[in-house]
Amino acid sequence: MTTARIIDGKAIAEALRRDVAAGVARLTQERGLTPGLAVVLVGEDAASQVYVRTKSKATRDAGMASIEHRLPADTSQGSLLALIAELNRRKDVHGILVQLPLPRHIDTTAVIEAVDPAKDVDGFHPVNVGRLASGAKALAPCTPTGCLILAKSVRADLAGLEAVVVGRSNIVGKPMAQLLLGENCTVTIAHSRTRDLPAVVRRADLLVAAVGRPELVRGSWIKPGAIVIDVGIQRVTGPERKSRLVGDVAFAEAAQVAGAITPVPGGVGPMTVACLLQNTLAAARAAANSA
Repeated sequence: MTTARIIDGKAIAEALRRDVAAGVARLTQERGLTPGLAVVLVGEDAASQVYVRTKSKATRDAGMASIEHRLPADTSQGSLLALIAELNRRKDVHGILVQLPLPRHIDTTAVIEAVDPAKDVDGFHPVNVGRLASGAKALAPCTPTGCLILAKSVRADLAGLEAVVVGRSNIVGKPMAQLLLGENCTVTIAHSRTRDLPAVVRRADLLVAAVGRPELVRGSWIKPGAIVIDVGIQRVTGPERKSRLVGDVAFAEAAQVAGAITPVPGGVGPMTVACLLQNTLAAARAAANSA
């Protein structure tokens, strides 16, 4: 039986997208500027194609210009970097997103570093990483930003909470910790080498699980009343070969203990695209103000 409040990521993301669309309309009306998001896809990865379609539709729905570049899998690194350089120069492009993963022959780090930090709506460029770490204003990665918004929908002031982030990736875990430090949480980053992971997780008033292992975090690990944000999403096959989507947290167990929890799907996922739109609007506003 579920006792935790279910954090409705779909509804919160939809409200954010409406706010972004209103901001886009104001910027277009007042400054004559329509934010533009360029998405670059290299290769035929099926999941990436779905993500790009979703992002492009959301961009158009928000009143922004969607600029797509679909390149063959054998595109050279030099050609990709040349395209990024062109997009950096274009005045009608305010955000650049290169869909990951890239083909193996392309150096992902070189591509990330080639994007103008002012247009880095993924928040992956070392300049933005450094700004975030130092507490300066920065374009922050979309998924952890969405996680923070979800947590604050439960408790607006997170100051003083003991927060545990399970996972140390550059995309989610590390920037999530920085954002929580910015909210004055006491932050622990746990990972595969953490000794007695259940004991560490049990300390958390706020838990963000972003490790990519299906249902790793059990209900017995959860501190009663904790806010649980589940970033993971994997498809697993159960009895009778029926597949289902699960997160990093054993939802049914955790929901009996937690104070609030995100579902999978319908929790963090919708927030990532909404925060991408928010970053693009922020980048366009910054460009307008510097013009």
